[in-house]
Amino acid sequence: MPVDFTGKWELESSKNLENYLKALDIDFAIRKIAVHLTPTKIFTQDGDNFVIKTQSTFKNYELSFTIGVEKEESTKGFDNRALKTLVTWEGDKLVAVQKGEKANRGWKHWIEGNKLYLELTCEDAVCQQVYKRKD
Repeated sequence: MPVDFTGKWELESSKNLENYLKALDIDFAIRKIAVHLTPTKIFTQDGDNFVIKTQSTFKNYELSFTIGVEKEESTKGFDNRALKTLVTWEGDKLVAVQKGEKANRGWKHWIEGNKLYLELTCEDAVCQQVYKRKD
């Protein structure tokens, strides 16, 4: 039985976000705003169907996907790219591979105790974030 990610999670710590955003060619002003945000992630999970809402005082995003089904995704309002995203289970981790203009792009989510971990990658940049359960 896969892990249940359902719930609200609030950012507790973030490492290397600015370098990750730089690898995505996000402009200077947006990078400076982003590193000071404390976003909340809201996961809704129904088996292998997910909706992840990321909410902050600056911008809100919503991502929906089904495990094992490649999806065309637009990152309009973020880095404005067209991607093909495939999310799979690797043990108890959600792992996304994002194919597009940037190499080695993707993310991983996993839970340990009452913490949600997120690792974002793009080219050689790796950002690590930790969220605490807010429910």
